[in-house]
Amino acid sequence: MSDDPTHVREFFGARAADWDSRFPDDGPAYAAAVAEIGLRPGDAVLDAGCGTGRALPPLRAAVGPSGTVLGADLTPEMLDEAVRAGRGGTSGIATLLLADVGRLPLRDDALDAVFGAGLISHLAEPVADLRELARVVRPGGRLALFHPIGRAALAARHGRRITPDDLRAEPRLRAVLAEAGWRLVSYVDEDARYLAMAVRES
Repeated sequence: MSDDPTHVREFFGARAADWDSRFPDDGPAYAAAVAEIGLRPGDAVLDAGCGTGRALPPLRAAVGPSGTVLGADLTPEMLDEAVRAGRGGTSGIATLLLADVGRLPLRDDALDAVFGAGLISHLAEPVADLRELARVVRPGGRLALFHPIGRAALAARHGRRITPDDLRAEPRLRAVLAEAGWRLVSYVDEDARYLAMAVRES
């Protein structure tokens, strides 16, 4: 399922205030996923669809004080919660952008990596939106698509079955990423986590 931006904004806006308390144990999974991106001190990284910013502290730790951490989300209430939690604003952890990941206010090749937690199923136009993420990442830069639980566990949580046409299924995702300028290099879909890593083609 892909969503139009208005629906996404309404859905997450209504849930922003208690979002972190609903998923209190996800922190280590976020940190482990960030560690696999291979960020280096001084790198520039974007958390696309950052929500309340749970990935922002480990991203900052990975790139160090000389690096750049951006968090972009189209739901103002989520960004407000990120600031309230000390993950953005004047905290020095990240610069927050109220922006649709399909239209980013960033120059070409500006970033070394993009992290996207729970992002893929909320993209209105997956190929176009992933192409926009490719635009702002340098050739050879990385994309990490993460979820703290795998496809089967997530489907069960929502009372659904996983289907082959699910955008996060490996064959479908590989094809969509390739069309958008990315090459899938690793794919993990286990009960305890989902992590697909891609490299930006030159």
